[in-house]
Amino acid sequence: MSGHPGQQQYPPDEPRRRPGPTPRARVPSNAGQRDGGDHGAGRGPERPQYTSNHHLPPLEDTPSAADRRAAEEEQRRMPRKITVTRVAAMRSREITEAGIAKWHQATKADGADKSGLTALTYPVILNNAVDAAMMVALANTLFFAAAQAESKSKVALYLLVNIAPFAIIAPFMGPLLDRIQHGRRVALAASFGIRVALAVLLITNCEYDPIANTVNFDPWVLYPCALAMMVMSKSFSVLKSAVVPRVLPPSIDLARVNSRLTLFGLVVGSGVGGAIASGAEFGLSRMLHIPGGMYALMVFAVLGAVLCMRIPKRVESTAGEVPTTLSYTGAMARDAERQADRGQDAESGRAKLGAAFKNLRVPLGRSVVTGLWGNTTIRVLTGFLTLYIAFYSKAQQAAGGSATESLLMIGAVGAAAGIGNFIGNGIGARLQLPRPARIVVQATVAATVGAIVAAVFGNLVVVAAVTFIASGVSALGKVSLDASIQDDLPDESRASAFGRSETALQLGWVGGAALGVLLPPTLWIGFATVAAIMVVGTVQTVLTYRGGSLVPNFGGKRPEHVPPTMNGV
Repeated sequence: MSGHPGQQQYPPDEPRRRPGPTPRARVPSNAGQRDGGDHGAGRGPERPQYTSNHHLPPLEDTPSAADRRAAEEEQRRMPRKITVTRVAAMRSREITEAGIAKWHQATKADGADKSGLTALTYPVILNNAVDAAMMVALANTLFFAAAQAESKSKVALYLLVNIAPFAIIAPFMGPLLDRIQHGRRVALAASFGIRVALAVLLITNCEYDPIANTVNFDPWVLYPCALAMMVMSKSFSVLKSAVVPRVLPPSIDLARVNSRLTLFGLVVGSGVGGAIASGAEFGLSRMLHIPGGMYALMVFAVLGAVLCMRIPKRVESTAGEVPTTLSYTGAMARDAERQADRGQDAESGRAKLGAAFKNLRVPLGRSVVTGLWGNTTIRVLTGFLTLYIAFYSKAQQAAGGSATESLLMIGAVGAAAGIGNFIGNGIGARLQLPRPARIVVQATVAATVGAIVAAVFGNLVVVAAVTFIASGVSALGKVSLDASIQDDLPDESRASAFGRSETALQLGWVGGAALGVLLPPTLWIGFATVAAIMVVGTVQTVLTYRGGSLVPNFGGKRPEHVPPTMNGV
């Protein structure tokens, strides 16, 4: 009887073997004969029968030990009695485990776990979470109380204890942190620990208002504590920028590392942490009449302080680092010319002078200074938008608008800012930046044009679009600045350069936030004032890029790469 035409591709049936450990196989004497159904005593198991078609796997192949363990684990996880609830719980657990695995894969990518970048990522996320929790806990009291039309004195108080002191402190933060020779991990942890103490102080000085159904803080305690929390947050950002070069994986550059940290902080810290703080504030303040957002802040800050001490110890050492300086005077230029005439490059000059003098400084090159001017100008707009829209919406509500419209207004602008920031960092993390200074100039011009358009049209749709553009170009400009620092400065000066650049950017943000509080809640007036200031900053950025300057010693009248000098301050 003739079989199926393809039957010759398959071997004859053989009895199914019981699962179990496979003993060592040996070739039987009658290997060429057809298998029988009975194996004689003392004969070892025969090799798996293979088909004449080498593309087909062998039939009745014994599963490996790993396959058996996986099958047993799957069988163990399956509930004895199948129900919809149990299956849903099992699938939820599997999805959660897969998500955790993906999270660990993302945080450890490119060798981040070995370099120490993963250990730094978690404090960065928690710092954003602490900031989000502070915004949630103090929203009604701090940011909106000053926007009431009938309490103009609160605006002055807000500026007096929040904006002005930080504007004075910020210029000294970079040089002060340059002098921290050891203990950077402790300084990072202290920025969290101080915020825990401030949160405890605020919690012990609050009371529940049954009429408004809110928790209110003592204003004489609230405003100084808010200032201190802001300073601690900015100090963490400056210290983090100085630590990043020491945990840099060899396979990626500084610009992409900073973009990665920003994305983690934005999505997980501000997004997830803010949602947790909002839930705690809403639930605990309603049920237990306590500031839930402030308790969430404490938990985030304690975790941040603990995780800061898990950063590798090598970030604490500053041996061999050469601080940077923003200014570039005529004496520095003459010093650089003398070194060029003698044939001394930056490395030999640094090695010779650094051994003899402790006040050796590396002036920032033209590309880096261009990035600083441009990014500081953009931060003025982003800082202005952060507070001005909140005050504007509150003023509109006080004038007769509904609370729902006010909430939607803030939500639309906040969503535009978040999406723009996410897209900007995503693009910056994937693009090659051959001329970063030029990208900064273009980003600054785009932000300035957006502010002018918002001043001309003066409606919320345009404001939301401008917020999206400003957040996007701010992120892209920061990536370009990081790329300039990496390309133009030696390894020994990058940590100091990142610290000083972060200080300048934070100062620009604070200046814009001050304008957001001071200016009247009329869109065209607010944006026209900010646009006028940004035009000056844009002109300075363009002139610096071309080798000129409006400000002596702080512009583009300097080379791209400046040798170390003793004349820096």
